[in-house]
Amino acid sequence: MNINLQNIKSPFFIGVAGAGMSAIAQYLRGIGMNVSGSDRFFNEGKAADIKEKLEAEGIQCYKQDGSGITPTTDLVVASTAVEDTVIEIQKAKELGIPIIRRAELLALIAASKKTIAIGGTSGKSTTTAMLFDILTYAGLSPSIISGAGLVSLIKKGKIGNAFVGKSEWLVIEADESDGSIVQYQPSIGVLLNIDKDHKEIEELIQIFGTFRNNSQSFIVNQSNKNAARLSTQLANDFEVNADNSGAGFVASSFVQKGFKISFKINSQPFEINIAGRHNMENATAAVAATSLVGVSLQVASEALQHYEGIYRRCQVLGNKRGVWIVDDFAHNPVKCAAAIKSCQQAANKVVAWFQPHGYAPTRFLRTDFVREITAALRPQDEIWMSEIFYAGGTTTKDISAEDLINDIKAEGKQAFFLADRKNLPDAVKPRLEEGNVLLLMGARDPSLESFSHWVFDNL
Repeated sequence: MNINLQNIKSPFFIGVAGAGMSAIAQYLRGIGMNVSGSDRFFNEGKAADIKEKLEAEGIQCYKQDGSGITPTTDLVVASTAVEDTVIEIQKAKELGIPIIRRAELLALIAASKKTIAIGGTSGKSTTTAMLFDILTYAGLSPSIISGAGLVSLIKKGKIGNAFVGKSEWLVIEADESDGSIVQYQPSIGVLLNIDKDHKEIEELIQIFGTFRNNSQSFIVNQSNKNAARLSTQLANDFEVNADNSGAGFVASSFVQKGFKISFKINSQPFEINIAGRHNMENATAAVAATSLVGVSLQVASEALQHYEGIYRRCQVLGNKRGVWIVDDFAHNPVKCAAAIKSCQQAANKVVAWFQPHGYAPTRFLRTDFVREITAALRPQDEIWMSEIFYAGGTTTKDISAEDLINDIKAEGKQAFFLADRKNLPDAVKPRLEEGNVLLLMGARDPSLESFSHWVFDNL
């Protein structure tokens, strides 16, 4: 399909409340397009806050009933989750309106700018936000299209996952889950890690290999063994390392106190208000990318001192009777383990709760969830799970979160199944004391943010 971005005036987004879709919708509105969209959550009376913020940006929102698509609509954008049977897809076809997938549109946008694309199975949103903050602090006025809201932008009343700057620099997340990462040809590509998530390792290696070949310059995190396999030692490859010797950008001297980390990159001290060793690696990748743009390590360090974090990534909600409550987007095995480990540095005991999403993904990753979470838990720590979040569609419900809990329990860890998450506050209260952390993890379910605040209020 040959679509010229400059000729588009009135795009319509199906599933506009989603993180990826809302970001692109806001970006296109920011460059002057007449943007509208719909979402099935609007039909159900959900995602009202997102709808309100989109409308505040001038994006007209509709129920997912076809009423928003008119003869003036010149492009329909759909995520991979939107099936051809959806009424709006059918209406677009009847009216002869071009239909494009979200990733294809993002690739068109990326091709129109000097793009830094962040790839990897974990840490993309955080690294994207760090990059944006460094470039902004350095006065380079970048744009951003992210999968999560930056706290600094959320404070301004925005969803926070998109911003249109004045320069040609654009920072984006490059998603591997649907293979769309191969469509981007960025000025700078960044590979954070490769771990099993959505796809097997070897398939991911091939996908990220194409991403590497499509990038003019490429940054590889050597600390991740699978990502290191794609370091080809070419002239335009740059390495980042955590506590390893070698060329490139080397991070060392990691220390975490509470929810703050400090470390050095090539002897330059850094301090960031965020938890976890994995975030040292994310920061090092961001610093390496901005160095290629011309930002000094000192300026990058100053910028990250002011980093405020992103929505639901180790987001500290507060302290209730001596217990810290942390909300996190962790949803694959490695991310869940990393979230637990990052909280362990701030607590003598971590009580973690996790809501898996999707029956097929949970089935695919069952062994990995059990292995990673079991290895992460200390004897005093606990893992709780509620039933798998079901977003609709055709699937086989032949697995339960209780199966994962039983597997972890068989490994000698403290593991508990709680089918109805509404019972969580009462269930964990007797098991928490001053100095503990209650970590809430999960993704895809739009009610998780309100749930985490409800838990805080009722703990």
